[in-house]
Amino acid sequence: MSLNEKRIKPGAAKPITGIKRQPARNQIGKQADQALSTAREPISMPEGGAAAEAKLFEKVTARKESQPRKEPQQRKKSTGVKAKDAAKPAPKKKEEPKAAGKKKEKTEAEKKNNTQAAAKAAEVLGRKPEKIEVYLSANILKNAMGVGIPGTGMVGLPIAIALGSIIGKSAYGLEVLKDLTPEGLKEGKEMVCKKCIGIDLKENVDKLYIEIISSAGNDRSRVIICHEHTHIIYVEKNGEVLTDLRMANASGEEVCENKDLRLSFSMVYEFAMEMPLDEIRFILETAELNKKAAQASMKGNYGHTVSKTVSGAFGRKFMGDSAYTHMLIMTSAACDARMDGAMIPVMSNSGSGNQGIAATLPVLSFAEDIQCSEEQLIRALMLSHLMVIYIKQSLGRLSALCGCVVAATGASCAITYLMGGNKARISYAIKNMIGNITGMICDGGNQGCTMKGIAAVDVAYQSVDFAMHGIYIQDVHGINGNTAEETMRNMGLIASPGMVETEGTIVKIFEDKLNFLSK
Repeated sequence: MSLNEKRIKPGAAKPITGIKRQPARNQIGKQADQALSTAREPISMPEGGAAAEAKLFEKVTARKESQPRKEPQQRKKSTGVKAKDAAKPAPKKKEEPKAAGKKKEKTEAEKKNNTQAAAKAAEVLGRKPEKIEVYLSANILKNAMGVGIPGTGMVGLPIAIALGSIIGKSAYGLEVLKDLTPEGLKEGKEMVCKKCIGIDLKENVDKLYIEIISSAGNDRSRVIICHEHTHIIYVEKNGEVLTDLRMANASGEEVCENKDLRLSFSMVYEFAMEMPLDEIRFILETAELNKKAAQASMKGNYGHTVSKTVSGAFGRKFMGDSAYTHMLIMTSAACDARMDGAMIPVMSNSGSGNQGIAATLPVLSFAEDIQCSEEQLIRALMLSHLMVIYIKQSLGRLSALCGCVVAATGASCAITYLMGGNKARISYAIKNMIGNITGMICDGGNQGCTMKGIAAVDVAYQSVDFAMHGIYIQDVHGINGNTAEETMRNMGLIASPGMVETEGTIVKIFEDKLNFLSK
């Protein structure tokens, strides 16, 4: 059963149409600029999604600076209004000022991501590398080891580094491998077979750290990316330093992240519920893009074809055909394709395609099944994505905690809203999610991510169901706090410092695997 087929039935919601990209206005902080972005994982990212996230942070900032806080009106439970029947326009509000400061100009360094380091090093070298040394932080080593490389049918770091060095062009920004040809792929495979690429762990550096040293004859180049996927901080050729943006504090994480707007549960909720629709309508692009990815995936055979298993004869027989299974099917379909390296774009959240998928598609699928209004869908998506960004501020970009837990927590908030739940019920859903599946590990990008994704969506549905019945894990039990915010902070402590040793053990396993494969 395809995603289109399951919607062709009485009462099915109509697809979203007429969505257009909107340019960014002011961009608040580097993290905001990257948190919600379009990504053809792992190496291409058109700029529109980053613009959307920048716009989102601009509006939250402007709202915080210009408006007093007030209680949002309670909304009525969904009455089954079709998406085409748009809700009445929100009351006009005083025009909100734009965030202060000039529009931030993107530097050359900000147009790069971690997979472009090899391409940049080869360009600086000026010739085809004969030897490539790669030094990665533990998180990058873990997260990149098992990801499918688009257009290659292969996974892992060696082929990505080889192709970046041979055919990659840093001028393409995040679409560094878009010139990949069969000949280039063959040459990349030959480089991998020659075992001229060495990959090692770099300790005592930022969580996000990539260093590439390329050499040929007497020439040598060195490129370092640090703290953000797009931030090249060091370029050197034959001992001559061409770029050096390194800081005394090598990690720089606390310094950089403190510049961002610090969100809160109430701020996120009130923003999603009260902002004029025209100001947040751009969030619909996440639904359009990620649903297209799921539909394209269902036409092929990607990964373990989890979505087709759930929607197949056995899945329908034992799991049924309901709003619940529809969420699992749509979410796993997009994840299947992404983790298998398909050339299908997805809208990511906080730098993760799977997080963007898990924060979007369960919400969209449920919204279609209940035939909610366009306003409800927009506010639900905004609530989901912004809640994920809020939680990630405590966790950081990379941790040993699976990002699907965070993304599905955002989705649970949105689905509670769509079911008619108020702020209190949403907080119950958060407590149920965190009290249930906190501790699911991240062992890098791999095909298992799809299964973790639907597991998280499964728990999200249960958490919402319990929350709507007034059932939630109370603060005297487990890691849950008295409020949703305390509970989320406690989850952050589980991730760091709680899971630091877990992260080290995972990386050690990966190192052993790399050493075995290199023999």
